[in-house]
Amino acid sequence: MPSRVALPAFSSRLHVTGHFLQRGRDLQQRFLALTRLSFLATACDGSVPLMPADAFTANLNEQIANEFAAHQQYVACAVHYDGETLPQLAGFFYRQAMEERDHAMMMVQYLLDTDAEVRIPGVMAPVTSFADVVAPVALALEQEKRVTEQINALAAVARQEGDYTSEQFMQWFIKEQVEEVATMTDLLRVAERSRDVQDIEDYIVREQSAEDADPTAPRAAGSAA
Repeated sequence: MPSRVALPAFSSRLHVTGHFLQRGRDLQQRFLALTRLSFLATACDGSVPLMPADAFTANLNEQIANEFAAHQQYVACAVHYDGETLPQLAGFFYRQAMEERDHAMMMVQYLLDTDAEVRIPGVMAPVTSFADVVAPVALALEQEKRVTEQINALAAVARQEGDYTSEQFMQWFIKEQVEEVATMTDLLRVAERSRDVQDIEDYIVREQSAEDADPTAPRAAGSAA
C-alpha cells in the first residue's frame, strides 16, 4: 500500500502536468486560429494581401483624385506655355503632368495589390488662364505644398491605424514631395527674378531636363515593369 506521505507530492506532480497539458492545448488552439486566418488572407496566387486599414484605403482613394487633379492642372500649364511658344516650359510641365499621373497609378496599383477597393474619380476643371509667365509656376508651387500636406497626412493615418505596410508605402512619396517642392521653389525664384522668358527657358534646359526613371519608385498600374 503506498505511503500517505508520498500522496501530496504525487498530487503536486499531477497538477503541474495538467497545467502544461492545458498550456499546450491553448498554444495549439492559437496556432490553428492563426493558420485559419492565414488561409483566409491568402490570395488565389498564393500571395498574402497586405490588407490596408479601412481609413487609409478611404484616404488613399481621395489622394488618387488629388493626383489626377494635379495631372490635369499641369497639362493646363503646359498647354498655356505651348500656346505662348515657350517649348522648354511647356515640356517641363508636360513631364510634371505625367509624373502626377504616374503617382495616381502607383496608388491604384497598391490598392489592387492589397485587394482593397479602388475608386477612379472625376476631377474639377483646372485653371487655364494665367496673367503672365510667372503665374503658372506660382500656382504649381502652391499645388506641390498642398500635395505634400496630403501625403504627410496619409502617412499619419497609416501610423495611427497601425498599418505599417501602408506607412512604408508612403515613404517614397514623402521623399518625392521634398524634391517637387524644391524644384518648383527654384523655378519660381528664377521666374520672379528674371521675368525674361528666354532666361527662364535657358534655366529649364540647364537645370530641369528629363530625368531617368527612379528604380525605387512603386510600380504604376498599367506599366510594363
